Amino acid sequence: MYLDNERRPTLTPKLAFRVAVVGGVALLMFSVIFFRLWYLQVLSGDSYVDAARDNRVREIKVQAPRGEIVDRHGVPLVENRHSFSIKLSPDKLPASRTDRHEVYTRLGKLLGLKPARLQRRVERELRLLPYSKPTVKQDVGPNYLAYILERQDEFPGVEPESEFLREYPHGVIGAHLFGQIGEVNPEELKDPRFNGVSMGDRIGKAGIEAEYDRFLRGVNGAAKVEVDALGNLTKTLRREQPKQGQQLRLSLDLNVQRVAQQALAGGTGKGAFAVMNVQNGEVLALGSQPSFDPNIFSKPISQKKLNALTSEELGNPLFDRAIQGGYPTGSTFKLITATAALKSGLITPSTPLSDPGSLTVGGVTFENAGKVAHGVLSLVPALTVSSDVFFYQLGRDMNEKGMPLQLWAHRLGIGRKTGIDLPAESPGLLPTPKWRDGLYNHKPRLTERPWAVGDNINLSVGQGDLQANPLQMAVAYAAIANGGRVLRPRLGLRIEDATGRALQQLDAPTARRVKISAANRTAILEGLRGAASAPGGTSTPVFEGFPIPIAGKTGTAEWTGRPDQSWYVALAPYPNPRYVVAVTDEAGGFGADTAAPMTRRILAALFDVKETGLVQGGGAPD
Repeated sequence: MYLDNERRPTLTPKLAFRVAVVGGVALLMFSVIFFRLWYLQVLSGDSYVDAARDNRVREIKVQAPRGEIVDRHGVPLVENRHSFSIKLSPDKLPASRTDRHEVYTRLGKLLGLKPARLQRRVERELRLLPYSKPTVKQDVGPNYLAYILERQDEFPGVEPESEFLREYPHGVIGAHLFGQIGEVNPEELKDPRFNGVSMGDRIGKAGIEAEYDRFLRGVNGAAKVEVDALGNLTKTLRREQPKQGQQLRLSLDLNVQRVAQQALAGGTGKGAFAVMNVQNGEVLALGSQPSFDPNIFSKPISQKKLNALTSEELGNPLFDRAIQGGYPTGSTFKLITATAALKSGLITPSTPLSDPGSLTVGGVTFENAGKVAHGVLSLVPALTVSSDVFFYQLGRDMNEKGMPLQLWAHRLGIGRKTGIDLPAESPGLLPTPKWRDGLYNHKPRLTERPWAVGDNINLSVGQGDLQANPLQMAVAYAAIANGGRVLRPRLGLRIEDATGRALQQLDAPTARRVKISAANRTAILEGLRGAASAPGGTSTPVFEGFPIPIAGKTGTAEWTGRPDQSWYVALAPYPNPRYVVAVTDEAGGFGADTAAPMTRRILAALFDVKETGLVQGGGAPD
């Protein structure tokens, strides 16, 4: 008996092909892995060694001082003040959490800070910037520095460090112009204007500091340090010194600015002024009252102090009335009404109109100030004595046919931003039928009535819903004075290096143009000249004896339930003005009583006129 051997299956061609494919794939994969390892270890080994070394290097930012700001004569307006701050060096703090807490406790007791709050703030900053030195307190006195330096064993990791803080040597003078700086926030980091800025950097937050931040902001330096695997600092490799920002020269004249703010501060406490070159738009002074000391923003400010700066009871000192205020302008608006009436062909400079003292339209009677009747007048004497009835008739007759009063007011800059190189400017409000009717037709209604002819009558003398500011009025007056160029006011003159050498001129954009004939311009200026010098002129007593011939217009804007607002706008010297000065006091009463004397003081500083004693107001009401 025997057993047949079990026959093994033979390797078929199909199976052999599959084995060959699997083997080939496996060989290919092993080949890829082999060559990749050979590439990483042999060919690229040196580069990975360098990368590993670089991974141990950290860069610590060194803040750059900002560029200084000077006036047109080179007088410093904003400087950098050297100071000391208390910072923590993370690599030198005790490793033990208990020991670190003891350091925070001793430091908090010394500086008057709560230890737990101090520790949380430091740790939060370190999470954001792991290799930075968190600031514990800025601008500390020498006694604190000496105490810490003498007791380094009690304050390991606590290091005084020099830094630059913004300083405003003239206090409240020009505060609204300069603005302030602060640390950049996450939203601002997304703005293309702040390319190259990182967390912890200080940027301009308001005013000139914000408008010209790209020039004033310097280039940060850096300290490259080496750390171990735990992130502890082992040595400093290299330091790059920071580069200070560029110097900014403004068109501002510090002396004129100071005198203007002193004059305004002598009023009722709230108001604004603008002083501008009528030929090129350079702003020599621009200010608001009440003001504030911008030095309080050089260091972190408490919420209590910030609330005081925005308190309406205290006059909202942060509010810049010169470019953000919205006021009726009273009779200073009559220059605009005269321009519109002349340009629309409603009148000529010699057209006579009767002023019996009042005008009744639609059952409403509009009267002159003091109910004075001026008789028959043409444009020049109407401006000289500030006849309301004369201009009421112009406002009534321009209520239709394309609304020329609004058209020319807008062309002269009312109801629109002037374009000055400051952020946060307000356009104000130029009332129109479309605006009021829109409010009336809104659901729910936002006004009690639609547009009426009385609205245009009120607008003709700067009353009603008009909202304008001193800078807008200065631009409008300058356009008449220079023959029709509506300027864009400018504060920035040029960018300079630290020695004052010009690097870049900051030229204003081309001005818009409006066509004003020489005859019309002459008639308007002659009327304003009479208002400041002729018998019966509304401000003649104020400028009596002033050596510089001026043309000017008073304004008294009425408010329901509030004192009248005082205005004055002057052009000087007459008949070819170089400067315009616009002043308003929110509760100053007649323009000749408050704003006009303020304007005289400003003009005296502008033209270096030496005067003695106080200038008294007085003149005919407008």
